[in-house]
Amino acid sequence: MKNRCFSRQLLWFILTPFVLMQARCDDPSQYIPYVPVDFEINVDLPSYIDLSVPSGHLLVSGGSQGIILYRYTLDQFVALDRHATADIEAACQVQIAEDGLMLLDPCSDAQWLIIDGSVVSGDVSLPLHRYATTWNPPILRVYNP
Repeated sequence: MKNRCFSRQLLWFILTPFVLMQARCDDPSQYIPYVPVDFEINVDLPSYIDLSVPSGHLLVSGGSQGIILYRYTLDQFVALDRHATADIEAACQVQIAEDGLMLLDPCSDAQWLIIDGSVVSGDVSLPLHRYATTWNPPILRVYNP
């Protein structure tokens, strides 16, 4: 009887650490090199005229390989790093397709949606890195989450 009780306790102490190691936080993952990002733009300025209407987009410097700003709705913006996640070490810079909806990796056949950076096609499983945005008209702030 003592051996059986001891065996259960031993099994409990052996399995518990493995179960706890499987627990994960809901923090967003950072797959590309970390670069501090925190800037504001005034969308009313002429240089940002492309962001004045929904579906407008603009390329700006910053991040790992540059940042794509996309106006999703009147009050929502998306900021995506241009660092392609198909082959992170290659450091390829995604380009905006002619239709303005897809982002293309010139180093592979990968494609992502501009509205959220999710994978559309290609040999890639990671979305593009997304930066946080806040909108306090006419100021758009882009920063690391």
